[in-house]
Amino acid sequence: MKVRNVILVGFMGTGKSTVAAELAGRLGWSWVDLDAEIERHEGCTIAELFDRRGEAYFRRAETEALKRELAGRSGRVIATGGGAVLAEHNRRTMLENGLVVALTATPETIVRRVKGDPSRPLLRGDVEQRVRELLEKRKHAYDFAHVRIDTTDRTVSDIAAQIAELVEQASEKAGG
Repeated sequence: MKVRNVILVGFMGTGKSTVAAELAGRLGWSWVDLDAEIERHEGCTIAELFDRRGEAYFRRAETEALKRELAGRSGRVIATGGGAVLAEHNRRTMLENGLVVALTATPETIVRRVKGDPSRPLLRGDVEQRVRELLEKRKHAYDFAHVRIDTTDRTVSDIAAQIAELVEQASEKAGG
């Protein structure tokens, strides 16, 4: 299969946005952070959106943003929000439009990366406890991805290089 797009999924703090920017540069593609796109489209931060409209509204906005960013497009790296995979139709959209790569990390790594970030409404309260609870709830949510990469103790450059190589190999197999 010739890879049209790369869609990065994974729990918050696994490095999706950072890896997306690096990977897009390596591939010569454009990239989009889905949460940033939702903020731009809605005119407020994700945290404000959760507070004003609730999680259900946010999830609908997330689905619409995903459709907008992938519809008929190629040569894009999409960094999704951690919960974008919760809806079956989102998973299907991702699988139909590109190579889906799940980024993972240990709970300790995730806590270290997200602690003190006020932009994460699902982590209000005891961050470590919330991370562990959500990881448990979502432990199989990323299983649908074509590839799984653990980002714990790895550099962004190394991770992006690995994904770029997968894209190249897939394209070579497809004859292009």
